[in-house]
Amino acid sequence: MKKEERLINKFKRLLRRLGMPRWLHHYGPKKYELVNHVLALVLKQECRFGYRRITRMLRGLGLKCPCYSALWHSMNRMPLKLWQRILAATAPNNCYIVAIDGTGMSRSLPSPYYYKRIDKPYPVEIPLKLSIAVDTKTKKIVALRLRATKAHDIKDAKYLIKRSPQAKWLVADKGYDADWLHQYCAERSITCCIPIRNKGKTRHKRWTLRRQNQKYLHHKRYHRREIVESIFKAIKTKFGASISANKISAQRAEVYCRAIAHNVIFLKIQEILNGSVINYESLSLLAKPGPSFAELICNGVLAKLASKNFNLYFLHIFASCSIRPIAKSSFNS
Repeated sequence: MKKEERLINKFKRLLRRLGMPRWLHHYGPKKYELVNHVLALVLKQECRFGYRRITRMLRGLGLKCPCYSALWHSMNRMPLKLWQRILAATAPNNCYIVAIDGTGMSRSLPSPYYYKRIDKPYPVEIPLKLSIAVDTKTKKIVALRLRATKAHDIKDAKYLIKRSPQAKWLVADKGYDADWLHQYCAERSITCCIPIRNKGKTRHKRWTLRRQNQKYLHHKRYHRREIVESIFKAIKTKFGASISANKISAQRAEVYCRAIAHNVIFLKIQEILNGSVINYESLSLLAKPGPSFAELICNGVLAKLASKNFNLYFLHIFASCSIRPIAKSSFNS
């Protein structure tokens, strides 16, 4: 029991090092801490459960969890800076190559019968714009941005670079070929590996920075950009290609929860299933390759292990992840 309490306190200390508040409010009842809300919301996306189902599962496993309505309100009310700090804590300190790209995420649509009653075509496409920056070595998401409307990929480039760790190389496709982006990266000591567009050539063939950087367009280095496409495929396969929330604040929180679950849980489970050494005898069942963590829970296999051993394993995933402290001033801008 003492060992379990130490693991719980370790995860709480990690959130304190990030500058996180202990409670989500000042005057409300101090019953559930921030760690309980974040834990439940991240696992909700990992297991693809609803609010009621994730509450019943965590309480059945003996973990402290708020009610489903409190989770819904916290998803809408938690500020964006808190999610940015948690995501930045799961990213590495330094990156050698950072790749950026964008994709579309669909919204949850009503039934075809509803569209037929209101005399509208089905479906009505209102996609969301998601842009991410990925460390090509660790395959972790280091920064992301979600827009409610369509936008060009290059509009989010400066936002992603500003919130990413210091990198040496930036790889992207032709959509990010702009002279101002090359200059912005040069001010931050970042070398761009972006192919030049066929259009947009200057009339007098002046020697701009985007033309000078073509000498760094190495074939092997540029194709590290394909890791972003594989991460898009992994996220959409794992969590789905649509966003279930309606408000933009909840939609951003849902995307950040998916990115945090990808950085912390998904990659950690892959290490465990690939045979990494864990100093817990209770993990001997999960040391062999098998189904994913969410599938085991859905099948009810781990529900029978709702004891101290499973709680130790569950907390070990979060306590042993790569969390680093970051300065509060980095998110003031």
